[in-house]
Amino acid sequence: MVAKYSVVIPIFNEELIINETYSRLKEVLDKINEPYELIFVNDGSNDSSHKIIFEICKIDPHVKLLDFSRNFGHQIAIGAGLDYAEGEAIISIDADLQDPPEVILEMIRKWKEGYNVVYGKRVRRDGDAFLKKVAIKIYYRLLRTLTNYDIPADVGDFRLIDREVCNIIHNLPEKNRYLRGLVTWIGFNQTFVEYARRGRIGGESKYSLAKLFHLAISGITSFSYKPLRLASYIGIILSICSFFYLVLVIYLRIANDIPIGGWASMTATNLFFYGIVLIILGIMGEYIGKIYEETKNRPLYILKGKKGFK
Repeated sequence: MVAKYSVVIPIFNEELIINETYSRLKEVLDKINEPYELIFVNDGSNDSSHKIIFEICKIDPHVKLLDFSRNFGHQIAIGAGLDYAEGEAIISIDADLQDPPEVILEMIRKWKEGYNVVYGKRVRRDGDAFLKKVAIKIYYRLLRTLTNYDIPADVGDFRLIDREVCNIIHNLPEKNRYLRGLVTWIGFNQTFVEYARRGRIGGESKYSLAKLFHLAISGITSFSYKPLRLASYIGIILSICSFFYLVLVIYLRIANDIPIGGWASMTATNLFFYGIVLIILGIMGEYIGKIYEETKNRPLYILKGKKGFK
């Protein structure tokens, strides 16, 4: 029987909580009383996550496994699950249970009302440190300002999409995928359900501040060219300021015979301008790097094996 609902769960070193995640998801999905599948995507875990999921596959035909040859990244893992999902509605959720599986039932109700995309929107983040909360809040506001699309704030990768949206994502040719932006870009009828995000029940977060920063840069550069325009504006402004400063120096030297000296101030000024130039080059490098990745045309991921699929 073909599944009506597919739940995609990316996994990376989650051996401590996989059994609990499976139990909670199964309890929720059994309430629907319709065919479903749980697709675990092992993103190159180096603990026993693969073995645990493999054993669950043996006893539960609803459970399926995609096993990557190495770690390809969280966004790619979700994308792989979408590629193999059979359902009319596909839900992606992290394995850490910070996003409560019980919200899936409300997402399905919204989907049956006619919505193509249903986001899980966090109204509270109980499990995150204060600094992380502030950084995330700033990022989402900055992303909405810089992009030309109304990417919703305070949402992650906990969402439901229907088969039509899933097929469009599958056919998109780009390699650098920021799914939160792509789902918004695709359009159709979209809504959200609110919930409180909880702390992890075990293990540790796989998204450090460095990884979150990389994800933020990826999101901004994937959906906006405004940073490049900003770099141009900065260059123009600094050039104008430099010109007027040069005029002022010449005027003070010739008209008032005031010598302008001081290697310290000149060094500081040069370092400031060099810093601006390097920042601009860095922004350009992010975009050039994305172009380079796209031209290589490599597959998004490589499977080492799979279990439960026909």
